[in-house]
Amino acid sequence: MSMSALHDSSSAAYKKAQRLHQKTTRNRSNAVESDWTSFRAAEKFYKARFPPPNLQNVLDLATLDDSRSSEIEAGFWLGRAEAVEYSEMPLKNASDTRKAYAIPAIPGLVVLPSFLSHQKQRDLIQWSLADQAKHPNPTNLDIHYALPEQGVWNVNLRAQRNPGEDQLVQPRIAVPSSLEPTGPRQLINNEPATTDNLKSIINTPKPPATPSTTASPASCSDLCRKLRWANIGWFYHWGTKQYDFGKGKAPVHDTLTYVCKEAVQAVDWDQIYEGTDLDWGDEAFSWRHWDESYVPDAGIVNFYQTKDTLMAHVDRSEVCATAPLVSISLGNASVFLIGGLTRDVEPIPLLLRSGDIVIMSGPACRRAYHGVPRILENTLPPHLSDTVDLAWTPYAEYMETTRINVNVRQVFPKDFVPDVDGLLVV
Repeated sequence: MSMSALHDSSSAAYKKAQRLHQKTTRNRSNAVESDWTSFRAAEKFYKARFPPPNLQNVLDLATLDDSRSSEIEAGFWLGRAEAVEYSEMPLKNASDTRKAYAIPAIPGLVVLPSFLSHQKQRDLIQWSLADQAKHPNPTNLDIHYALPEQGVWNVNLRAQRNPGEDQLVQPRIAVPSSLEPTGPRQLINNEPATTDNLKSIINTPKPPATPSTTASPASCSDLCRKLRWANIGWFYHWGTKQYDFGKGKAPVHDTLTYVCKEAVQAVDWDQIYEGTDLDWGDEAFSWRHWDESYVPDAGIVNFYQTKDTLMAHVDRSEVCATAPLVSISLGNASVFLIGGLTRDVEPIPLLLRSGDIVIMSGPACRRAYHGVPRILENTLPPHLSDTVDLAWTPYAEYMETTRINVNVRQVFPKDFVPDVDGLLVV
């Protein structure tokens, strides 16, 4: 069913979807919506399958770039450059023709459209699947399955050449932990990390997640579509929303470090922050030194399928509370929402396409609620869907329904070494 048909109220597809929608929402109370926060209302709007959302209020900076016309035309979804106020800035390197776009409503929010070349996008997709989503980096699948050390993607690649190379993976045995809460899943409102409460964070129990009791044996090829995240750098404990510093830190790949530093160093932060009145706390004027002090040391690779979402949340597990968080978009496009310090603030919607980089920085932006309510179907750009290169074909087929987001942050100030149980962690 095409998106264009669903937007045409006279089409058979629209009328069929309308009947299904009316049937499934017949008993829904209208009072539910009155309790929604502004952020929740926006999430619901963009998540809706019927009627599909109109993106006229979504900032789509790709529409300013004629070189991206084929990318835009490849998918149905289209926002507007006029939807949200922005400030265009040249990059610090005068010979670089790319642009940066600051969003005045959220100081510290900077978008670098099409910052990554087509080849660099391919390189990072391959790195995400083949290099990062494997031992020693935990993934969501490791919780439930005893995975091969080379990772499910690399086994899948071999199996595509020779089906006999696929491996059947066994589920882990679920042994409930006495430290794990029982009953309905609870939202965790973790305390912001600082050097003052670091000892408390280190000493907080971090029990391993309990494997699923319903997981069945599965092949590596089948598990590839169930991959949702892979850890980068410092190990993140999802149950407490804190870093598990006792596990140490996996190396952050040089390629990723270079991309993140290049993005941060490309922005003229004087233009962003000079003359602003923001509460930086102990990190006042730190933005003046990000060219040297910014060192990415943690993060996550998110693997979204087209029906996946990311609920509104705030990142506050890093001691460097205002340092740049670099978010890289690869594959299908998405709607990204970012608001304020509470969910009551109406969020700004951005349409992020493959190769775009978003930088969240400073006290207003780093503590803002943000989320991804919609992966936009059928928006994979032509340079990623080409199957002429046989080595790229497995990646192109996987990316047809996938958005990869590489989300990188700085946990500690440069050269800071945490003391874990009296041992220096390097």
